[in-house]
Amino acid sequence: MRVKAVMHLILEACCAMPATQASPQRQTLHNRYPCGIEQPVLDESPMSFRRLSDIARPFSRFSAGLLLAALGTVAAAQAGPQMQLPRTQLHAGMHLLDVQLAQTGEQRQIGLMFRKDMPQHEGMLFVFEQPATQCFWMRNTLIPLTAAFVADDGTIVNLADMKPQSDDSHCSTKPVRFVLEMNAGWFAKRQIKPGFKLAGPPFSR
Repeated sequence: MRVKAVMHLILEACCAMPATQASPQRQTLHNRYPCGIEQPVLDESPMSFRRLSDIARPFSRFSAGLLLAALGTVAAAQAGPQMQLPRTQLHAGMHLLDVQLAQTGEQRQIGLMFRKDMPQHEGMLFVFEQPATQCFWMRNTLIPLTAAFVADDGTIVNLADMKPQSDDSHCSTKPVRFVLEMNAGWFAKRQIKPGFKLAGPPFSR
């Protein structure tokens, strides 16, 4: 069963259960079920697969657990890491990066899940259609990462260190369209901080 169908069925079932007050609306969630719970649109929601903690928050403990279990099963259907994505090169000062491009909803949902290692000069650039407050988690992600939330002109807005296999949410401090994931500590080791400007084809359009 497709992820969207699973989400729809579970969320409709949850409407019949007592629920806590819904969380404030996020830019990446829209439409509402009759019970007032916001309906996630997975094809449009940036990393909605990895933002499950935000989606589950309005539900009771039981219904949230049911939702987590269902989407965890769907995630497990991805047998291994996605290695065949298109690539581009970015410049961080003197450093040349070879990054995969995650440009579709499915590619962004999987991201760097199931990767056991990654060369230091490689990373993944998540490209979204519209600027929004982007939030990432680390479910099924086996290596520690640092996420750089990047403005349209390549300027790093903020950085977030993320632990493997964590459901903690890490968000951009401003609406952005790009998120660059590198090995944990990559930016810190090179004294790259918010305000630093990356260069490359995605930022020159």
